[in-house]
Amino acid sequence: MRLWLIGFVAGCMALQMQATLAPVWQPLGAVLLCLLLAVVTRRRPMLFLVLLVASAIAAGFGWSDWRAQQRMAVALSPAWEGKDIIATGVVAELPQNGDDATRFLFHIESSNAGDAVPPRVRLSWYGTRTWGNVSEEGAKPDQRAGIPDLKPGQRWQLTLRVKRPHSLTNPGGFDGEYAMLADNIRAIGYVRTGKRAQNVALDEAGTGFGVEVERWRASVRRHILATLPDARYAAVMVALVVGDQSGIARDDWDLFRRTGISHLVSISGLHITMIAGLFAALWMALWRRSFGLARWQHTPLPLRMPTPRAGAIAAMLGAFGYCLLAGMGVPAQRTLLMLSTVAIARLTDRNVPPSLSLCWAAVVVAVVDPWAVMSAGFWLSFGAVAIIFIAAQMALDGRRNGKADGRRERTQRALVGGTRIQLAVTFGLLPLTLLLFQQTSVVSAVANGLAIPAVSFVTTPLALIGAALPDPVARPVLMLAEASFRWLAIWLEWLAQPRWSVWVAPVAPVWALLLSMVGVALLLLPGGMRAWVWRAQGALLLLPLVLARVPVPPPGEFRLIAFDIGQGAAALVETANHRLLFDTGPRYSDQADAAARVITPYLRSHGVELLDTLVVSHEDSDHAGGTETVIDAVPVRTMLASLPQRHALRSVADENGIRFTDCLAGQAWTWDGVVFEVLHPLRQPAESEHVSSNARSCVVRIANGRHAALLTGDIEAAQESALIAAETPGRLMADILLVPHHGSKTSSSGAFLDAVSPQVAVFQVGYRNRYGHPHPQVWQRYVARDIGGLRTDRTGAVVIETDGDVLDVQTARTMRPRYWSSAQEVESLATATGAFDAQP
Repeated sequence: MRLWLIGFVAGCMALQMQATLAPVWQPLGAVLLCLLLAVVTRRRPMLFLVLLVASAIAAGFGWSDWRAQQRMAVALSPAWEGKDIIATGVVAELPQNGDDATRFLFHIESSNAGDAVPPRVRLSWYGTRTWGNVSEEGAKPDQRAGIPDLKPGQRWQLTLRVKRPHSLTNPGGFDGEYAMLADNIRAIGYVRTGKRAQNVALDEAGTGFGVEVERWRASVRRHILATLPDARYAAVMVALVVGDQSGIARDDWDLFRRTGISHLVSISGLHITMIAGLFAALWMALWRRSFGLARWQHTPLPLRMPTPRAGAIAAMLGAFGYCLLAGMGVPAQRTLLMLSTVAIARLTDRNVPPSLSLCWAAVVVAVVDPWAVMSAGFWLSFGAVAIIFIAAQMALDGRRNGKADGRRERTQRALVGGTRIQLAVTFGLLPLTLLLFQQTSVVSAVANGLAIPAVSFVTTPLALIGAALPDPVARPVLMLAEASFRWLAIWLEWLAQPRWSVWVAPVAPVWALLLSMVGVALLLLPGGMRAWVWRAQGALLLLPLVLARVPVPPPGEFRLIAFDIGQGAAALVETANHRLLFDTGPRYSDQADAAARVITPYLRSHGVELLDTLVVSHEDSDHAGGTETVIDAVPVRTMLASLPQRHALRSVADENGIRFTDCLAGQAWTWDGVVFEVLHPLRQPAESEHVSSNARSCVVRIANGRHAALLTGDIEAAQESALIAAETPGRLMADILLVPHHGSKTSSSGAFLDAVSPQVAVFQVGYRNRYGHPHPQVWQRYVARDIGGLRTDRTGAVVIETDGDVLDVQTARTMRPRYWSSAQEVESLATATGAFDAQP
């Protein structure tokens, strides 16, 4: 049974790795064929078992395929992208309030676009809050209204602009399109104008059970925030009670990640189990006493139903209520399903092994949400529970063999057992943690040793009690809950101070990950000291994971990665022993920038521990917006930039001990046989001169004798002409061009393209950006010269590597094609990927 259940989950996973969806009849036919062959070969046990597992894999594949086809069939018509849509609908989920926008799920009931617009869209309402004085800071150029206090269940008539699901696509990066598909979001956009529906009474009718639950969650969040208006960790209290993490600051998340307690700042399985246990204990205590009404009852309640059964029902109801309040995430689903399995077994007097319960929970999650099987939460959640089961069984075996029965011995044994389980979870999840996040907290075991009991048995119960109490009484309880977490955070900050508190490791090859999983299994073997030989071998199997390194270019070659960061610029150049980052991308908001979302995760996953040079071409925010984040994340030796004398980034470089140098033509250096030259600006402008930021852009040429790349910043036609005049013929030639100013009509003059003569031109642009980059006339200039143009909004990140006379070009979307990807926009990448021959 367990193998069949695991096979079903494996089939669901297999579908999520496909580039295209298959006709549903194919996996259905495979299921029937496997079952038929299993019946024929039932007398051959091994073959019978293999066929049953194969039928389960095909069933999981077919189920996920059918669900995916149903969901993919709902799509926004391309004709309505970027056009005004007038829609009436309901705020369907708890809105997430940010500094510059409120993001919410909107269920469209009617619109002027009819069926061309999906019913579920994710919207952003930009501006500033209507509470207090309304300003226009943070508003989009065509969106000046303040943000209303949106609540679930409200009906609004909105003027929207939406687009199909599209996300940044980078090697090994977060796949936002998959996440949107999993959430059944088939269009995203923003609000231009809006007003409440005239019949406000409709807000209270016809919205359904789901919206009622969201209303409840919103009222609880409002109650907590109103009770703790100035509390440092009020957002954490909201996260623990209703599962809304949007208010937690980025600095706090960094602290939680560095100490390995991120799993606690959410509705974890431990919290749900604790609530279920409290409900069961309280209900059983009352049930045994018949609620004090035994003398008036003909038959006392325990004789009507055994107390353990009554407790099991109470535990299920308590866990279900808390999961609803939490938003029913994967950890909540898994815990609820496992508790339900145990409760049903108790009600039916059955003994269900923990492993079978875990397998059934995984299958039910996969049936309800086939996309969950690819989420980090799914694997970490089920992996942690499986390891806890193993470690708990080891502790139980030790207890059975123990002879001490005193209170002191029991306490000591409990502490040792708890420590052993914590260490088992920490080391057992190490391969998964490194695979998913490329880093793990070295101090995690110590941090969780105090954080788990403090958050689970002090902070969370107090926060839940305070959320349930009315205002006058709730304040001291919630303040005590927040204070307990604040005290914990002081200790966590001390633990996170050393730079070694986080171990960063690049993504290991598949074989190293498989060996590490076997090693973890050996490390968790029961048997005390008798198993030390196996555990030593398990430790050795972890070494490939620890020592894994990402291949680097050989001497004399270089690799260029033009990141997909939206409307902005950022590119990494790697040689055998050195790294240069050219620009750091845009800042999206006060809480997010391209460096945090794209650049530093890539550096971490590819083992880049040091930047030899950071080039900031000029001060525009789409090129320099992530600079401080990069400097905070990775050591930088030298910063080469074209900035005004009083620019803040100069001070940032000085504070971090980075040697700062102004960009100036004539600067040159050689790394590993690759020559780097600065070609522009031709002279350093005086402080009194009025020179635009674009005109100051650094231009860097990288060459190894066979290939060259030209990184151009935002230079325009005047600077292009100056470069042509200043350089000798052939000096500007480069087969790789990072297109000037994102393809603006003020750049990429015909004379400049003729002087450079690139084979590959990379346009770093945002999807449906408001500037219209690249300009159609500019694009045609590249087409007319037979230059392979790659747009990051269509191809994702572009990875170009020199290899002798061959130029190897790959794009993120073709490296890992998936059926949900917006790769349909990439009509044909025949000239965009593969190999380019540098010979004439």
